[in-house]
Amino acid sequence: MTESRPPSRRPSPLLLVAVVAGAAVAAGAFWLLDPIVAAAVAIMTVTAVGVVVAASDWESHATFEEREHARARRRKEKWDRNAGARARDRARWEAYQARQARKAGTPGSDPAGR
Repeated sequence: MTESRPPSRRPSPLLLVAVVAGAAVAAGAFWLLDPIVAAAVAIMTVTAVGVVVAASDWESHATFEEREHARARRRKEKWDRNAGARARDRARWEAYQARQARKAGTPGSDPAGR
């Protein structure tokens, strides 16, 4: 099984440099260029920085096996939690089956002899 790295709360220094550089490029574009061209440069820069931020934790997800193990654990906990309800349902079903057998006239099933 492949180990996934734990998610960290602090962004990497390289990611912070990319965000600051992107903001500087966008701001500098408005200072040096025509506003229309600067807006295009700013949009492209913000998009690129957004992709870098989104891709920064690309490989930190859980593996298929880890997700399935967690899912199986949750299902087992739910199964154990509902054991009493299943037992009550089983008892009611068996009582219903006994009543149906008595109604059908199965010999020896009705103590009153009806």
